[in-house]
Amino acid sequence: MFTHVDLRTRFGERGYGGLYSSESLVAVLEEVETAFLKARADDAFMDKFKDVLRNFAGRATPVMYAERLSEKYGRRIFLKREDLLHGGAHKTNSTIGQLLLAEYMGKTRIIAETGAGQHGVATAMTGAKLGLPVEVYMGAVDIERQQTNVKRMELFGAQVHPVTNGGATLKDAINEAMRDWITNVGSTYHCFGTAAGPYPYPSMVKFFQSVIGNESRAQMVEMTGALPSAVFACIGGGSNAIGMYSAFEDDPDVLLFGAEPAGASEDPDRHAATLTRGTPGVFHGMHSLFLQNSEGQITNTHSIAAGLDYPGVGPELAAMQDSGRATFEAVSDEETVNVFAELSELEGIIPAFESAHALALALRKAEELDPEATILVCVSGRGDKDLEEYWNYRGI
Repeated sequence: MFTHVDLRTRFGERGYGGLYSSESLVAVLEEVETAFLKARADDAFMDKFKDVLRNFAGRATPVMYAERLSEKYGRRIFLKREDLLHGGAHKTNSTIGQLLLAEYMGKTRIIAETGAGQHGVATAMTGAKLGLPVEVYMGAVDIERQQTNVKRMELFGAQVHPVTNGGATLKDAINEAMRDWITNVGSTYHCFGTAAGPYPYPSMVKFFQSVIGNESRAQMVEMTGALPSAVFACIGGGSNAIGMYSAFEDDPDVLLFGAEPAGASEDPDRHAATLTRGTPGVFHGMHSLFLQNSEGQITNTHSIAAGLDYPGVGPELAAMQDSGRATFEAVSDEETVNVFAELSELEGIIPAFESAHALALALRKAEELDPEATILVCVSGRGDKDLEEYWNYRGI
């Protein structure tokens, strides 16, 4: 059900990853690593993890053949329906794993950061399930555009802290959560939202999210008799992508694609396309690619998808780009909202703006693939949260 992950601290020839943190956090990160290695080998822990995924989160999620979309674009298109997971997005996989780990470690308080609100919602509802108090840091800009998710977090009993520093988006929320953790390392566990940050988070989150890829692999073989020709996912920090890719990374015939946010086409400097435009640096405890100026200062970003509005990317994805194993391209806000409407009208599925990026890239690439190709797209979340933003964008 889960991919075995080699907990390397570094990825690729450039040595992405690592642990760049204050001395006070190094010890607690080592504590997290030790607990995770022990828990992963503990049958009782893993049995509980699988049970909660099945009976609380609703796994396994289906792979669906998108018949009308396939007819229109002349390629067989399949959708991995993470939008049907409890909470509405793939984030639930990792929050269940991490909060069970926090419980395993004896932690009594959970903090998290969130952009689109999906990780915050997943952390809050998992905390409610396990009886762990949750506090969520969220940028003021994201709070304004994701009010539905803010209300959901509060209904689950979580406290939401608005962050007004910097660009008041995801990177600033992460900064505040890390400051909190440094102050409260004894009692607190930081539930990190993506496969990024200091070691061991990139590898640990990949492990918890690998259920997406492993299910997809088995489902595609059952449905088509073969592995998919190409796999697509959206990229912010990269947790849904690395989870999906994990089951196919050793299959060279399976092409791996990632969609980054190009933002507003009329303003090419307002984007969050880290893999296609970023440069190496150190931020949020890791060595990876970041959007930064010539002096190494992290720049503000923009995407219509709040969950992709991040100036960095997970280190393993950066290494996969360097090696040529995965290909990443940027998708504009306009392409995203068009596909958001198209999937809704053709298949009755309202995708998250984040997921619409992935599908937009898949449709762009479809004609370049063999006519017999099978395309698998990770629909990482549902789009209820984005409806108001969609109508605002359309001016309606």
